[in-house]
Amino acid sequence: MKKIIAKQELADLIPHAGLMCLNEGVISWDELTAVCVTDTHQKGNNPLIKDGKLSCLHAIEYCAQVMAVHGGLLAREKGEKLAPGYLAAIRDVSLTHDYLDDIKESLYVSVKQLMAQAGNLMYEFLMYYGEEDNKVTVASGRATVIQMVK
Repeated sequence: MKKIIAKQELADLIPHAGLMCLNEGVISWDELTAVCVTDTHQKGNNPLIKDGKLSCLHAIEYCAQVMAVHGGLLAREKGEKLAPGYLAAIRDVSLTHDYLDDIKESLYVSVKQLMAQAGNLMYEFLMYYGEEDNKVTVASGRATVIQMVK
């Protein structure tokens, strides 16, 4: 899949740097959604690996970073920088695999903004692999993000 925004530009949008910038490109985005792609789950130098494995729990971090990418893209369009924020809550999380590094295909992360009000944001997220008509879900859920706005 063609990346419309490569990793370096993506990294400039979020506070994560170096190996902690987990997603490798944006393949689509608009006012409410963003989709990123990555293969970092297959790399032995992934900073989230523990005891030689990458837990599927870390899918939440991948998804949270795509939320930040989406916010960064929206801010950039307004000539602003993304306000710092933190993940305040996750709900309805479903994980279908034990380990991300067992997946030998590229991972896609799709986020959709459900609500944005005064620095309070809610997103639904989906991590998957496979073709568009044959997606295999890895993780899904909803997240609340609180931005530290002035």
